[in-house]
Parts: sequence; structure tokens; C-alpha cells
Amino acid sequence: MYGTQSKIDHALEYQAQIAILRPSIHSRRANLTVKFQDLYGFTVEGNVDDVNVLNEVREKVRERNRLWWALEASKGANWYLHCSMGEGSTSSSLKSSLKLSVLTNAITLKKLIRQGIPPVLRPKVWFSLSGAAKKKSTVPESYYDDLTKATEGKVTAATRQIDQDLTRTFPGHPWLDTPEGHAALRRILVGYSFRDSDVGYCQGLNYVAALLLLVMKTEEDVFWMLAVLLENVLVNDCYTNNLSGCHVEQRVFKDLLAKKCPRIASHLDSMGFDVSLVATEWFLCLFSKSLPSETTLRVWDVLFYEGAKVIFNVALAIFKMKEDELLLTRHVGEVINILQITTHHLFDPDDLLTVAFETIGSMTSNTISKQRKKQEPEVMKELDERFRRLNSLKI
Repeated sequence: MYGTQSKIDHALEYQAQIAILRPSIHSRRANLTVKFQDLYGFTVEGNVDDVNVLNEVREKVRERNRLWWALEASKGANWYLHCSMGEGSTSSSLKSSLKLSVLTNAITLKKLIRQGIPPVLRPKVWFSLSGAAKKKSTVPESYYDDLTKATEGKVTAATRQIDQDLTRTFPGHPWLDTPEGHAALRRILVGYSFRDSDVGYCQGLNYVAALLLLVMKTEEDVFWMLAVLLENVLVNDCYTNNLSGCHVEQRVFKDLLAKKCPRIASHLDSMGFDVSLVATEWFLCLFSKSLPSETTLRVWDVLFYEGAKVIFNVALAIFKMKEDELLLTRHVGEVINILQITTHHLFDPDDLLTVAFETIGSMTSNTISKQRKKQEPEVMKELDERFRRLNSLKI
């Protein structure tokens, strides 16, 4: 496991580099390129201004850490678990008082999570709030160990694809791209492919599981985080063989883009640009291949608490942030280039999430569910027609 001490070492190393890389007017003009490792061991390449942004972000993280620790001290270590109240024989006056307390805690928690969970608290907060802890509690304690032992040495189409993808998953990472890292990732992905044969394995899950491995405390916790993602947080059938759920999400996203960013949507339509060219990877990999790791994890902070609607908010925000540039494009390649450069250099999560939740605005899970139901019949019809065409070619 990529240990906590290693993360601390990387953080200290990063802080040492920051002192050297204070940008001057001349260095900004020179656009000097620098490389360094982020908190999770990924090599980051950017200019000196990017380093300065990261330095400012780290200072914000330190301030928010102090706030979380203050709440832990005043409200108790697991205060965030007490944001709901069960039914009981409590008196009406006490119930009203408790409801107010619960509401206050819930509002505070939502705000804090959008501002970012401290890295050291992230594993336990994610595991609790996502539902992974509850899911794990429904099976015998030895479930994961038994599963990995039972599937050891078995060969399926899923395991063959997993084996091919191991070395392609974040190549060059100091822990993931090692025999130990590959083995841990393989056990998780193979185990889940047997747990849910409908999903089996889909490319994209390797990046999600790999990043989870760098955050969670144990390999088993990663397995349960992956399980709760696929079974509870994300849309059904997003990772099945025909990717029907993913196709539905892309259609919903296109509709939302037309509603929330009509000028962008109209311009891209006139060019014949299909948003799924970039958004499919965002939805399947949950931004882990596109955004810097620490920005991705800030998105995941909210995803595990508020649900899959967050993916739409963030995807729309990326387009919105570059609206002026996108409206000047004339070719599909230009659009892809702008979006790729933008995502790879979004080092300040606050910039992205402010646009996602304040500029784009609120979108309820119910609204998105209605959009999905509207799109599902057409998607299934298209997939069925495609299946019949493929079969006719085989005859």
C-alpha cells in the first residue's frame, strides 16, 4: 500500500520546492516549465505560475484542516455521521431540537465537503459517508479474503483484459507501476469482476481503483469503495458490456449543456462536434485521467456525498470555464485541444467547483433521473439496431 508516511514525505518535498520556485515577473514571462511530484506521487508538469497556484491551494488545505480538526474536537470524532435522526419515542420538543441540530450539521457538512476533506481524514470520511462501510457490514468479515483466494488463478475474458491494462494504468507512478502495485490493483479488479458478472471489467475502472488505492488505508477498503460506486453511487449499466448507462449519461449531458451553456452547445453543434468525444472518458474514469490528482479527489469528495449528479456539474463547468475560447474554434481538433489543456492544468479545485456549483447552479438527482428515463428508450433502440447489424455481418 502506498503508505501515509510516503504521502507526508511527498508533501514535505513539495513544500521545499515551493520555496525555490517563487515566481518573479521575468520567470512568468519566460514560462519556465518545472516538474515535481504531487501529494499522491504523480509527476506534475507545469509552469511556475502553476506551482504558485498549487502553493496557494496547499495553504487553503492547511486552513481547512484546522477547521475539520476543531469540529472533531468540539463535536466528536465522527460528528459527520450524525446528520440524520431515526424514529423513536423522543418527545416532540426534544425532536425539534434534534432536527435543528441535525439540519445545522448537514448544512455545515455539505459546505465543508465542497471545500475539501483533509487528506488524512479522507479515507474514513469517504468510507462512512459513501455507504461503503454499511455495504461491507452486510457480509462476513472474511468476504474479501475469501473472494481473492477463490478467484486466484482463474482466467476469464475480464482477467485477461485486466492483465493487459495493469501496466497502462498510470505508468511511471512510483508505487502503482511496480509489481506490488500491479498485484494489489489486480486483486481488486479481478475480485470485483467475479462479484458482479454483469459488469465484469470495463476499461476505466482500472484508473478509478488505482487512484482509490492511493487514498484508502487498505486494499479491502478500496474494493468496497469500488463496490459502492458501481452499485449505489453511479448509474446502472454504466460499465456493462454495451455501456448502455454511459450512452444514456452522454445524451443527458448533451441536453444539459444545451440548457446550461446554450451558446457553447449551439456552436459545437454547428461544427458537428460530439461532446462524447471528451466526456465519455470523464464519466468512465471519473476525471482521474483528465484532472490533476488532487483536483480529482476534491471532485470525489463531493461525489461520494452528493451522488452522480456531481459529474454533470463538473463536466459542464469545464466547458463553461472556457466558453470564450470555445466560441472562437473552427475545428473539432481545436475544441479537444482546449479542453485537454484546460483539464490537465486545473490545479485549483476551488476555481472548478465554484463554477460547477455556483455558476452552473443546482441540479437535483431527481431532475437527472427524469432525463435518464427520457433518453433510455432511444439509447436501447440504437444499441439493439447496432447489435442486429453486427450479427447480420457475421452470417
